[in-house]
Amino acid sequence: MRSTILNKFIFTYVIIMTLGFFGVAIISYRMDYNKTISLAADDMYNQAVTIADGYASHYYSGTSAIDNLNMELSTLAAYNDTVIMLLNNKGEIILDTYQTVDPANPIPIDDFDPARTGNKKYLISNFHDYFEEDYVTVMAPVSFNLAIRGYVLIHKSVSSIKNDLTPIFNTNYFTLVMCMVLSSIFIFMVYMEVHKPINEITHAVKEFGHGNLKYQLKEYNDDEIGRLAASLNYMSGQLNELEESQKKFIANVSHDFRSPLTSIKGYLEAILDGTIPHEMQDKYLNIVIFETERLSKLTNNLLTLNNIDSKKNRLNMEPFDINLVIKRIIETFEGTCKSKEIKFDLTFSDKSIIVNADLEKISQVLYNLVDNAIKFSHHNSTIYIQVNERGEKVFISVKDTGIGIPKESISKIWERFFKTDLSRGKDKKGTGLGLSIVKEIINAHQENIDVISTEGVGTEFTFSLTKYVEK
Repeated sequence: MRSTILNKFIFTYVIIMTLGFFGVAIISYRMDYNKTISLAADDMYNQAVTIADGYASHYYSGTSAIDNLNMELSTLAAYNDTVIMLLNNKGEIILDTYQTVDPANPIPIDDFDPARTGNKKYLISNFHDYFEEDYVTVMAPVSFNLAIRGYVLIHKSVSSIKNDLTPIFNTNYFTLVMCMVLSSIFIFMVYMEVHKPINEITHAVKEFGHGNLKYQLKEYNDDEIGRLAASLNYMSGQLNELEESQKKFIANVSHDFRSPLTSIKGYLEAILDGTIPHEMQDKYLNIVIFETERLSKLTNNLLTLNNIDSKKNRLNMEPFDINLVIKRIIETFEGTCKSKEIKFDLTFSDKSIIVNADLEKISQVLYNLVDNAIKFSHHNSTIYIQVNERGEKVFISVKDTGIGIPKESISKIWERFFKTDLSRGKDKKGTGLGLSIVKEIINAHQENIDVISTEGVGTEFTFSLTKYVEK
């Protein structure tokens, strides 16, 4: 049988209850028995001393007759369920509440020895075969005129004392039964609150392993198991979203590769079979080159994203002047800006602002942001770039006055391959990966990037970097 937590609890429960039963039946019983015998013997001994100092001494002093003494002691013995004897100094019974004894013919006790008890207050025996069962016997000497005249003995049957022990023993058994009941309730609670939820969680994990990421665990209490179930539900949701994103990603990649490849193949076949006249071949070869450049750019962007994903924690951090990097990036777009009559307005809070970051990747961030700003700006417009220092952070913003981003699309611009309807007409070569690369790089630096945009007014991207401080 497969080992489970519940089986272990039940096995432990059976072992503990078995040990508890034997403990109550043997160890506890013996302890209670010895304690009850000892307490009974103490009471009997105190009573024997009282009788020896009072009733018996009166008899030996001649102030009380043997008959009167027998009647008083018989009443006392009946009340306490004991046997009281009075022996002379020879060890002969002259009074016995157990049976009638003629004082003139005392009953001798063979081998009677007052010192037999030693340091003990009591003995357990059948008193020299006088009784048919074991009795607890205590003895007190009777002194008169500085001499021992006899002995008072009190006997009580062991069976009678055991009867007094029964209520105590029943209480122990009742306590044991209550412990068993409470333990059973505990095991039931373990089953309901731990074992059953764990089984359901195990089943859920198997479902996830089989690819059923839509499987959801029911809600549990706000405890460790409940939080574990909630975490698994969250994990399955994230994995499901990731799976959907991967499917969408593959579909987008396939589409973006298939379209230009189809165009390239079609135009080349048309040129080869003569469908396209010789005088028009240059036009269509330029289209093939255009599509080839688009495929090359798409491939490079995909490789960039993959490189960022696999090396998030391996940035080449170094201090550099962000103002100088921005100026160099702008210079690379000089030809494009001239053709569109676009100007740059640069505002730096200081002549030199040193940041601590990965120079190559931050250059790519700025290149992508400036490239987007140029693409979506109108002719004869201005792009504003600002760098401001605030405490330990440096904030860089790139703002254009172009077509803007629709409000419903702002939250999606960071997704891979996403393009707004407005951008599709403006950016024929775009792959929809530029802003995804920007986001991944900024996240790898553990920094933030925000966007503010109004359709028809323009867009502003602002990201932060850590200011370099010399140590």
